[in-house]
Amino acid sequence: MLIALGLLIFILVAVVVYWLIPYSPLKAKFNRDMKACIQRSSQAKGILTDKDVRSLPAPVQHYLKTCGYMGKPRSSYMRMHFKEANFKLSPEKLMMNIGYSQINFVQKPDRAAFIDAKMHGIPFQGYDSFRDGKGSMKGVLAKGIPLFNERGVDMDQACLVTYLSESLLIPDAAIQSYITWEEVDHTHAKATITYAGVKARGIFTFSKNGELLSFSTDDRTYTSMSGDRQLVKWTALFSEYRTKNGMKQPSRLQAIWHVPEGEMIYFDSCNFYIDRF
Repeated sequence: MLIALGLLIFILVAVVVYWLIPYSPLKAKFNRDMKACIQRSSQAKGILTDKDVRSLPAPVQHYLKTCGYMGKPRSSYMRMHFKEANFKLSPEKLMMNIGYSQINFVQKPDRAAFIDAKMHGIPFQGYDSFRDGKGSMKGVLAKGIPLFNERGVDMDQACLVTYLSESLLIPDAAIQSYITWEEVDHTHAKATITYAGVKARGIFTFSKNGELLSFSTDDRTYTSMSGDRQLVKWTALFSEYRTKNGMKQPSRLQAIWHVPEGEMIYFDSCNFYIDRF
């Protein structure tokens, strides 16, 4: 009896220690994947010029000029650093504070994000990526218990359109051949991204003074916790602009699912900044 009790205590202690140490298999995979993407990404050269952006719609050009991107060094990828971020899995759940890391590339529309949080004291981690034309979203509990592992055509499109929504945060992505543009009016532009047989589109909205306000699309499939899937409107909001290194950029990013129950803000970061390389 004492041996069994001792073994149980040992197992419980080992589990808690495993939860507390920084290492996790999913995070290690995220780091390996991003290192590989950086190594294969060619280094951008030169500066962003008027010639580079002259084919873009007028509101996009206005945004790039008024926010200070013109004449700045070209970039091959960006890291987004989130000091404060909150996330929830479904409408009935409460927001939880999360650690969040993200990286977007230019040469290919590769993107990856990693969530690190706790659910009732138990580690929850998520890895969301689009690489080589394939999208995936994986979530694990206690560093090893699978919660979900979404793949397939719908996920390919969802991850690609998410990349599109963030393309103006690293303007070199906006001028790549995989994105085509269409002017709607002086404050709206439509963009279509096509890569590896996957296509998605959406509308960017700008303020009159050139700030990027939002991106909306109907090309994302929402999956409920019960597994039901449906196409619903998805919106990213950009606000609280600050100037860094001569560039005016948002410091708040929110993501909204327009589900039948109403608008669900499921991601809200009120303090993030961008490094471009």
